[in-house]
Amino acid sequence: MSEKETMKMKTMPPLVPLGTLIGRELRHGNVEKPTINYGQAALAKKGEDYFLIKPDFLRVPEDPSTSFSVFAIFDGHNGISAAIFAKENLLNNILSAIPQGCDREEWLQALPRALVAGFVKTDIEFQQKGETSGTTVTFVVIDGWTITVASVGDSRCILDTQTGVVSLLTVDHRLEENVEERERVTASGGEVGRLNIFGGNEVGPLRCWPGGLCLSRSIGDTDVGEFIVPIPHVKQVKLSNCGGRLIIASDGIWDALSSDMAAQCCRGLPAELAAKLVVKEALRSRGLKDDTTCVVVDIIPYGYPAIPQTPKKKQNLLTSLIPGKRFHNSLNKEPNKLSAVGTVEELFEEGSAMLAERLGKDLALNSNSGTFRCAVCQGNEAPNDELSAGPMLCSKCSRKKDAMEGKRANLGH
Repeated sequence: MSEKETMKMKTMPPLVPLGTLIGRELRHGNVEKPTINYGQAALAKKGEDYFLIKPDFLRVPEDPSTSFSVFAIFDGHNGISAAIFAKENLLNNILSAIPQGCDREEWLQALPRALVAGFVKTDIEFQQKGETSGTTVTFVVIDGWTITVASVGDSRCILDTQTGVVSLLTVDHRLEENVEERERVTASGGEVGRLNIFGGNEVGPLRCWPGGLCLSRSIGDTDVGEFIVPIPHVKQVKLSNCGGRLIIASDGIWDALSSDMAAQCCRGLPAELAAKLVVKEALRSRGLKDDTTCVVVDIIPYGYPAIPQTPKKKQNLLTSLIPGKRFHNSLNKEPNKLSAVGTVEELFEEGSAMLAERLGKDLALNSNSGTFRCAVCQGNEAPNDELSAGPMLCSKCSRKKDAMEGKRANLGH
């Protein structure tokens, strides 16, 4: 090697690992937004499943750079009215709880709290209609590489990455499987037990009484009791720019297929065909015993093929949430460092059913009128002595909070 070549090598900057370069790009917003492809399929037994697909919603009107996507499934029970009402009103209630004028990072940080407020507000508004049906909700917001999922009930959202690792982004609020939720329901004044038949034998899954509902969280269900709460589990993650696939489905899918089975059966197929195959596989496995709805969403790196490839090494790893686990607000944590290509960074997770823990205590006073903005319904109310603890709530939403915690009957119906 010549002296000139040796000097040139010495003056060259050191090589930087690819993962570090991608991390720098993500931090500075230089990676192109992914392409979103989606497909939906369903088979009806009772006709109580509904879904919402909005692939190009804008945070700022007429500004395409502020686009985000929304996908949701509503699995109704005891009628369709709660599912329809939630489909038509939940998104607007969530967006109204996000402060105006936020940039993208502030908007994403405000989103988990806004999801809680939107779910509770939708529940209050529906209960005022005097109808008794209820619905599960799995609500997914995708903004760039960030995925935020809020859920009540037992519809589920899973994430399948290019490495073949399947992660559960929701928690099932079934009394049969969730010990912590059983304890919460009984502490709030509900009873949990199985259905008694003639002769004193108990059959079927655990239910809460009165009402006999198998779930501990939902929107609606006015006749069951306020211990069935609409406060969602929320999880927010950030993908690497390898992308991934979401499978969002009602329990008609998950009663027939495990998360791994659902992901594996449709790998290598475009989203529309994948959704149909998941429904077909659930039907083949269990028959049509319930409404069966599936939405598949592919988050594809810019410029990559539209069809996600089957991973070379299939891994049977299910990253699931253990029933009974206590969730803690991670907004106060230092964010995880951007990790290697193909991994998922967890930004936020919270599942508490206590409204005070989810909404905090921010008093947004209007300097002109002296009123504050309710953390749930966004209405204006004058402060009073009863607003010393917990989130700032109007009288109606405060009664709802107390009723959910078993402090007194909700007088707002």
